[in-house]
Amino acid sequence: ANAFNVSSVHIVGKRDWNRRGAMVTDKYLNIIHHPTIADFKTWSDENNCPIIGIDNVSVSKQLESAKLPKNCILFFGQEGAGMSDEAIEVCTEVLAIQQYGSTRSMNASAAGAIAMYAWGMQHLQTGKLPDA
Repeated sequence: ANAFNVSSVHIVGKRDWNRRGAMVTDKYLNIIHHPTIADFKTWSDENNCPIIGIDNVSVSKQLESAKLPKNCILFFGQEGAGMSDEAIEVCTEVLAIQQYGSTRSMNASAAGAIAMYAWGMQHLQTGKLPDA
């Protein structure tokens, strides 16, 4: 997340995150914990920050052609289970990453990187590296 200059990471649910595996991200990135999805939605509404779900469910639209809001929260489900019905309900919209092989899913970190990259291509300054 820090590579894409996000302002914060939101953790939703009872489980805390793996601080060790996150390589001390909490030292330089704002981590906000919400005990429930309802609390998360309240925070989103109070801060005028739409929730954009990322999952390949029946209501999903294509991430590749979506216009992502500059201020938004990209919301990912759990490994394996994906987004719950309750999680999908709080989303302004749900987007899916087009997949071309036989596998119809990817792990949350890969999906996160792809979705944040898509957001960054729309909202961050590009061109710091030379063109190929």
